[in-house]
Amino acid sequence: MFDFLERTELLLGKESLDRLAQKHVMVVGLGGVGSYAAEAIARAGIGKMTIIDGDEVDRSNINRQLPATHSSIGQKKSNWMKNRMLDINPAIQLVEISQFLNPEDFEEILSQPIDFVMDCIDSVTPKINLITLCKKKKINIISSMGAGGKTDPKFVKIDDLSNTKECFFSQDVKKRMKKAGYRYSIRVVYSDEPVSKSKMALSSDNRYKKSYYGTVSYMPAIFGLFMSSYVIRRLAHDV
Repeated sequence: MFDFLERTELLLGKESLDRLAQKHVMVVGLGGVGSYAAEAIARAGIGKMTIIDGDEVDRSNINRQLPATHSSIGQKKSNWMKNRMLDINPAIQLVEISQFLNPEDFEEILSQPIDFVMDCIDSVTPKINLITLCKKKKINIISSMGAGGKTDPKFVKIDDLSNTKECFFSQDVKKRMKKAGYRYSIRVVYSDEPVSKSKMALSSDNRYKKSYYGTVSYMPAIFGLFMSSYVIRRLAHDV
């Protein structure tokens, strides 16, 4: 056992730690939610991780994203996270994919054994592509909904997508999945704190996102930590 996992073993037990060491978790998106989710997974002793993000650190990321500092502007988020997580656990098997992926790319990546996918994508179209592919392949997945526009942690929860409310992002996901004929039960992290559209601005990013909400430092991190708590507890107990 690695020394840094001594207190984790005390809490979860050796059997659970041994299970985690045999598991493979994929984190897609390493922004405000995904970066904290990925680090928590690495610190829990997961044996293998695949991290995916094609973006570079931007000045606008500094208020909420783990890789974002003034000295890291312009660096690949995936590379920064890879180096950090290997420094946390040098024994982890880490696969870094530093590019934006199309549905056909995910088809190939998801053909390997993966125990859990953590969907931290912040654009609806690629998010739906990933969710539907995981569901078709019967791969466990938890998806993050919108942390933007939210400020109160007590409204954050894990539930089925069909039960979400007061979340414009999840409304869009539900509507588009229904229109496409998808009827899946999907575990998500979301907040039902009411949010005003006055907290939204139009985006200059023409890739997928047309708008974005204001964010505060702690809220995306809380979403990511909620996700990682769910994944770690599920994998540690094989449920």
